[in-house]
Amino acid sequence: MKKIFLLILVLLCTGCGGGKSDDGKLKIVTSFYPIYLETVNIVGDTEGVEVINLTKPQTGCLHDYQLTTEDMKTLETADIFVVNGLGMENFLDKVTKNLKVIDASHSDEIYLIKDGEEINPHVWMSITYAMAQVREIQRQLCELDPAHADKYKDNAFNYLNELSALRDEMHFALDNLPNKDIVTFHEAFPYFAAEFKLNIAGVIEREPGTEPTPQELTDTIKIVNSLPVKVLFTEPQYSPKAAETIARETGAKIFTLDPITTGDANFENKDDYKNKMRQNMKTLTEALQ
Repeated sequence: MKKIFLLILVLLCTGCGGGKSDDGKLKIVTSFYPIYLETVNIVGDTEGVEVINLTKPQTGCLHDYQLTTEDMKTLETADIFVVNGLGMENFLDKVTKNLKVIDASHSDEIYLIKDGEEINPHVWMSITYAMAQVREIQRQLCELDPAHADKYKDNAFNYLNELSALRDEMHFALDNLPNKDIVTFHEAFPYFAAEFKLNIAGVIEREPGTEPTPQELTDTIKIVNSLPVKVLFTEPQYSPKAAETIARETGAKIFTLDPITTGDANFENKDDYKNKMRQNMKTLTEALQ
């Protein structure tokens, strides 16, 4: 009986997360691109630690995302899974309970925006809240992997300084724009708008990838016609068809804002959050002058 108990105990321990993968590295998996960028900047070139992104580069936001067989295999070999939280990863109930999960949005610094009872999960679009996520990921990584805690803290400190400088730069460019009303493509920008004192007057597609109804199109056309500067903002991840229809009816110009949900997840691309935020800043400066 004692031998059977010991055998069961060994099998249970073998299945637990938090160990090293077969190649001896600590394997950290991130749920999608913005969380990858935050995590890879914390881990940096820490020896013996690998960061990979679960979803494909073109996936975008994880609304209604379904795990693939390949995803499940990736998670089976992971030691730590870093997620955005707030309902973005609605597949978490299918992830093994033995896997250690870091919820990047589990922070008292983040004040949530709701649409009715539904929480908007796009918190990384506020630089302030992206910084809060970085601090939360770093804190939990240090607890789970204390051997590399000093390295994580140093890397996070440096990245937070870079993000703080970026935030100051964008406030300088955007705070005093003469026009503040924007019509965005979907609900990815409320946190961004709140940070930079913009007003989201309308949204083209409430559900990304789902074309607006005729009534929704009519309502958005009315909103655009009422604005002093008629501009629409599409996203590179989705078709601009609906925005083009509205533009034809209103004479509005179309610009692109990037919610930073797609990109090439490799270490050389670790500055992509800052680069795309700066491009968003330039786009808004051009569109709203």
